[in-house]
Amino acid sequence: MNMAAAAAVMALACLGASCTAPKDPMPTEPTGEAMFDDLTYVGNDSYYAEHPLAGESEFYNPILPGFFSDPAICSNGKGDYYLVTSTFTYFPGVPIFHSRDLVNWRQIGHVLSRESQLVNMVGQHVSGGIFAPGLSYNPKTGTYYMITTNVGAGNFYVKTQDPAGPWSDPIYVHSVRGIDPSIFIDDDGKAYVVNNDDAPNDKPEYPGHRTVRLQELDLATDQMVGERRILINKGCRPEEKPIWCEGPHIYKINGYYYLMTAEGGTGDWHSEVIYRSKSVWGPYEAYKGNPILTQRTLDNNRPDPITCAGHADLVQAQEGDWWAVFLACRPVKDNFENLGRETFMLPVMWTSEGWPLICNNNEIVSRTIRREGVKPEHREGGDNWVGNGNFGMQFDFDAEQLPLQFMTLRTSGTDKYSLTKRPGWLTLKEDSIDLGDKDTPSAVFVRPQHHRYTCQTRMQYVAGSETSQAGLTLFKDETHYLKLCATQGKLQLLKMTPEGCAALDEQPLQQGEVELRVESDGLQFTFSYSLNRGKDWKTIGEAQPTAFLSTRDAGGFTGTMIGLFAKK
Repeated sequence: MNMAAAAAVMALACLGASCTAPKDPMPTEPTGEAMFDDLTYVGNDSYYAEHPLAGESEFYNPILPGFFSDPAICSNGKGDYYLVTSTFTYFPGVPIFHSRDLVNWRQIGHVLSRESQLVNMVGQHVSGGIFAPGLSYNPKTGTYYMITTNVGAGNFYVKTQDPAGPWSDPIYVHSVRGIDPSIFIDDDGKAYVVNNDDAPNDKPEYPGHRTVRLQELDLATDQMVGERRILINKGCRPEEKPIWCEGPHIYKINGYYYLMTAEGGTGDWHSEVIYRSKSVWGPYEAYKGNPILTQRTLDNNRPDPITCAGHADLVQAQEGDWWAVFLACRPVKDNFENLGRETFMLPVMWTSEGWPLICNNNEIVSRTIRREGVKPEHREGGDNWVGNGNFGMQFDFDAEQLPLQFMTLRTSGTDKYSLTKRPGWLTLKEDSIDLGDKDTPSAVFVRPQHHRYTCQTRMQYVAGSETSQAGLTLFKDETHYLKLCATQGKLQLLKMTPEGCAALDEQPLQQGEVELRVESDGLQFTFSYSLNRGKDWKTIGEAQPTAFLSTRDAGGFTGTMIGLFAKK
């Protein structure tokens, strides 16, 4: 465990030993609100403990641990690198990270930070919403572009000259159907949108038959112009009926236009393939050695497997070396995990014929990588730096805004929570919308970033009715979540399944303050509570299998989230 994780453990111990006195007397009557003093998270994965870094230039994969899928990256050519990922129906949308060395990453904000940028989110499944952002930079104007799909509204892009924001309101490109758009800006200033779309004439020959299409974008007028053409039909080996040629990006390198796409879907058959042409319009030649990234041929029983690798993007560093970011998963056992699809990074090698290679069929995605001369400086995850390895985070709710790591569902939900009503506390109003509704519940969420972790919070709350409840949740989607919550006169452990809600256990609770805790060992979640500020902990219910909230069993595109909530 590194110093940051150790510090977080000490913070937990300090809370349990009553190091701090209550900031205000606890409530004894219903107020219609739940108040949370803090949220403490400590990650302690065995892999990191058993595989310490070998040198100052070494760091761990994934570079963005936890639910950070569909990465896209760009450079401004001045030593600044920016990276974005998908958020689906979480708000704000599309976190943006900055680095000066490709190793140390800090979140600087969200691209989609206003509700005007995230329309029609209410009513969408948690795995709907914002898919696969693309990120581009125009050196002629100093403008950054982020283009993406809102499943409920279509394809659009936003732009800015300051990646920390604010970004513009959406500019919709309605002629671009399908998903996963990316903007390519050529040397002559012309721009193009490339994306995944339906089969020719909307007549697929088999399930998963898709195309990659291209159309010019006039950046001066923000209008799509000219003909929309098919660049790739089916995939790199059409005779094999490849599926889901998606997430396309175009690069111009040494006189060639390289077109890179994912294939095989986002499960364990995922891969990345490459094509090239002397014209942006093609025809594109497929690399005979495709795929250039996959883990699908490897033995799933290998130690510490990485699976589902694909959906990549390339960037050239200021020093000239090339790198790829891509999504992949870290299964715990039997191909399931709770963290969702994470962002990994690997160096790019080039063949003598000029083809890029990330990780061939029989190569393993390494959990530790090196970038010579670069030292990971911020592994602790504090001050919006992305933690690397084992680390802890303490959220004290002392600011007037939620930390950047927190999100709500579908809309901002600012009418449902406050950080100023009781300074130093997060106040959540009871609301009739539940976690299972496709709306905005009174809840805030943060990503777990380890298989093994402990998360706890101190809550003050008195339920006002038999249906009122507030507490801690592990949330995968509308029909897969767990709640440890205070209700009227009792503390309950609840489980939501597609068949409905079941009470797994309940204990009497007569006071207005309780500490709630969840511990994960990767295979099971254990819930517990304390009525004396952490001096003594009592387990509630039996340990719950983590597989219940995994993508393997529950489906969807997101990871399991830790949440604080209140409900009428």
